[in-house]
Amino acid sequence: MGISYEFSLGSVRAREKSLLSSADIEQMISMKSESELVRFLSDKGYGEGDNTDEIIESNTKKMWKYLNGIAPSKAVFEPFLIENDIHNIKTILKGIMNDKKYEHLILEPYTISPEVIKESFENKKFVSLPEWIAKSAEEAYTLLARTKDARISDAVIDGAAFRKMLSDADKAKSKFLREYFSVMMFYADVKTALRAARTKTTVEYLDKAIFEAEGIDKKKLMQKTMAGSEQLLRYLEGVRSFDCKTAIAAYKEKPSEFERFVDNKLMGLAKKMCRLTIEGPEPLFGYLLGCEYERRAIYMISGGIKTQTPPDRIRERLRERYG
Repeated sequence: MGISYEFSLGSVRAREKSLLSSADIEQMISMKSESELVRFLSDKGYGEGDNTDEIIESNTKKMWKYLNGIAPSKAVFEPFLIENDIHNIKTILKGIMNDKKYEHLILEPYTISPEVIKESFENKKFVSLPEWIAKSAEEAYTLLARTKDARISDAVIDGAAFRKMLSDADKAKSKFLREYFSVMMFYADVKTALRAARTKTTVEYLDKAIFEAEGIDKKKLMQKTMAGSEQLLRYLEGVRSFDCKTAIAAYKEKPSEFERFVDNKLMGLAKKMCRLTIEGPEPLFGYLLGCEYERRAIYMISGGIKTQTPPDRIRERLRERYG
């Protein structure tokens, strides 16, 4: 008899208690050195290693071993692994085109073998790649070779990733995944537009980089972006989807506050739709995202310690916890 989601739920609810608490976060913020932070995390059993990178890598491997061990099917996590696949595709493509080593930058776990990606780009044959990315990988290669503009090739690959994520969410009939990736895609379009409006850009780039997310008109967004920041911000303030008006108010206050708002929006969805759910894979997704918050928090705190950033400034950068 296979593992059931009832078993998974009981296990993950118990495991959630081991996530870092608010008190743990505050204690880490007050630390004076990375070695102190490493000792703290080691003593808590968070991971093993001599520095924060090693500690986090150890924790990530432990988390995936646990999740794969309690899930009825490893396939439920594939929509989240696509981000690692996309990172690896971009990294290998640029490494090959620029004749630079990239092996140390490969992320795990993944669904597409880095060796398959490497052979596809080196041989200019993409049939070995999954159908959802094969044509986009070929297009990205051609665009990078022609334009030398990594932004355009990255945009093509990102577009394929978002389409795959939404398709997987629909197949899984998961309201959470559909909402989560819709919000992510919406704000990816908004971020692209905000950056492009501040710099010189082309219609060709925008057409590739704006993905036609749910809740926003691609044609209008492109027009307002090309018209400049003032017109773009005025347009975005009138977009009602996914609390866009509030997001733009945060952006006007400080771009970093906008980034924080978007991350907290996504975590809020996880807390509402995963933490309070008692069936299906959603509780596993919530725990996965809770662990991701921890890793990002540790990176921010570690970076703050190294640069001697005041605790209040570090605290301001942290995102909403899953717990």
